[in-house]
Amino acid sequence: MTSMSIRAAACAAAFFYAGSIVAAEEPLVVRGEYLAHAGGCVTCHTADEEDATPLAGGRALESPFGTFYSPNITPDVKTGIGAWSDEDFSNALWEGVNPDGDHYFPAFPFTSYTGISRDDVLAIKAYLFSLEPVRKPRLEHDLPFYMSTRLAAGVWKFRYFDAGRFEADKAQSEQWNRGAYLVRHLGHCGECHTPRGWLGVRLDDEELAGNPEFSADESVPNITPDRKHGIGRWSLNDIEYFLDIGMLPDGDFTGGEMGAVVEDSTSRLTREDRLAIATYIKSLPPR
Repeated sequence: MTSMSIRAAACAAAFFYAGSIVAAEEPLVVRGEYLAHAGGCVTCHTADEEDATPLAGGRALESPFGTFYSPNITPDVKTGIGAWSDEDFSNALWEGVNPDGDHYFPAFPFTSYTGISRDDVLAIKAYLFSLEPVRKPRLEHDLPFYMSTRLAAGVWKFRYFDAGRFEADKAQSEQWNRGAYLVRHLGHCGECHTPRGWLGVRLDDEELAGNPEFSADESVPNITPDRKHGIGRWSLNDIEYFLDIGMLPDGDFTGGEMGAVVEDSTSRLTREDRLAIATYIKSLPPR
């Protein structure tokens, strides 16, 4: 058994599926840790260095619009989020604004996180605030002049962003809705796997159809059930197994950014949650 499988098995032993990410009676901090991994917080907010401190920020996020650097989200009062209230944290995830009212660029996936429930948001905050504070100032983004102020982000949000919580589809199963919540919002899969227009707007009518311009070094594949260009030949178990250990049906293993996602995020989920993700993805129209 691989180390990722061992971690996944340990996580599955600690959590169980009961209509929410983790049963309500689990300690809030433990539940928040699970959610933070499900939401990809560790991958994005940890610098890509061997000795980097988890969640202290500094990871370079390349895009066609420049390079963004993730901030410190440990509870350090001066350089992290230690002074943030519950409302500050909720507004960051739901509305894309910081405590000073400045707008975030959509490199931070508030466009997906806006659907996360209040209970899950506060559980994530409880976990982050349980960590050791790390003093690490944020790095300045490397952006072209026309994106050098937060005003550009505010204009973009006014035109393209709609805030709102996830609403279950009563015509679908509980498992499908769990998968939709994880894929569309907490796991924010579409932020990478959905193509974007020239202003960086996700083309949601092509949900999960791949993004060939994800970065200068890497394209992101189509994960709709198209049998030629996507993963239409994959079974539910193939998808679940891939999310667990990163192995494709042909025996090869994923690498790059998705390798980090598997290690830090999807391998930490329960098997039930991974199957819920697979169920939702398999239900999408092939693209």
